[in-house]
Amino acid sequence: MKKLIFKVLFLTLVVFAPVSAMAEVSVHVDIPLPLPPPIIFPAPPEVVPVPETDVYVVPDVQEDIFFSGGWWWRPWEGRWYRSRYYDRGWTHYRHAPSFYANMYPGWRNDYRNHRWRGHQWDYQRVPHRDLNRNWQGWQKDRHWEKQNNWGVRGLPPRQHPQGMVKHEPQQYRDARQQREVRPQPRPQQSRDIKAQRRPAGEAKGQNKHEGEPREGQERR
Repeated sequence: MKKLIFKVLFLTLVVFAPVSAMAEVSVHVDIPLPLPPPIIFPAPPEVVPVPETDVYVVPDVQEDIFFSGGWWWRPWEGRWYRSRYYDRGWTHYRHAPSFYANMYPGWRNDYRNHRWRGHQWDYQRVPHRDLNRNWQGWQKDRHWEKQNNWGVRGLPPRQHPQGMVKHEPQQYRDARQQREVRPQPRPQQSRDIKAQRRPAGEAKGQNKHEGEPREGQERR
């Protein structure tokens, strides 16, 4: 009897164990996204700093290639890719880089015409080796902003979105700092100042009517 029970339990395990194991197995396959086609450069590309940003562009190729924050960035077929190298090692990036929201879409035409937003643009081409050596120091010291506003003549002051450089005239900056430093009078102090500035005739008129009975009251 015991042998029969043992055989039944053994057969039960043999039949149902693989079924339950197969039910718990889930198949998850990651399909890699296609990589952008390579761009052939005869030599390491020169870049141009984009005014009002810390971004560099490669103007000599048709594809948009940017350099920012130590990475090379490239859009392709609605997706973004980045790499530590300008010509290889591209990997998919889930979102558009933060700097792209502030990029002026007409930068390529302005580059060809030596104009930036209607102003003369004497841009400077930067060799690849100089970019690798100096981009961090340039960004920290605001190098290109101090170089005559990226070479743009008469660049007007304007409010920029977050991440872009903000220009503010000196007279506006001084007035803003004075408003921030100047102490504001307390409410009680303001009432005292108004009372001191009240005309004397108005104060006398108030004293003159003090003690007189109001309308509808009898004099005693």
